[in-house]
Amino acid sequence: MSDLAEKECVPCKGGVSPLNEREASELLARLGDGWRVVDGHHLEKGYRFRNFREALAFANRVGELAEAQGHHPDIHLSWGRVVLTIWTHKINGLTESDFVLAAKADLLEQ
Repeated sequence: MSDLAEKECVPCKGGVSPLNEREASELLARLGDGWRVVDGHHLEKGYRFRNFREALAFANRVGELAEAQGHHPDIHLSWGRVVLTIWTHKINGLTESDFVLAAKADLLEQ
């Protein structure tokens, strides 16, 4: 488990710069396998499941997590697959909270 999963997401009120490439790379190294930083802008990971029902259940767990953390990813659901895309909309880039949410989502996969 990543130590990031133990943190809480902090709502962004704007006025801060997105993480730079070095900062994002350091946080990415602390996440589990499968996550990638796309264009220095957002995090993305695909999860595989045995069927639609399991994928839907995971998507619902992520939705509950998102509400609890006040930080909402894009969730793409298809048969046996869920893709999460995470970034901080307020600053149109990455913050530490994006990596925290990613780490917490990984815990829901089991």
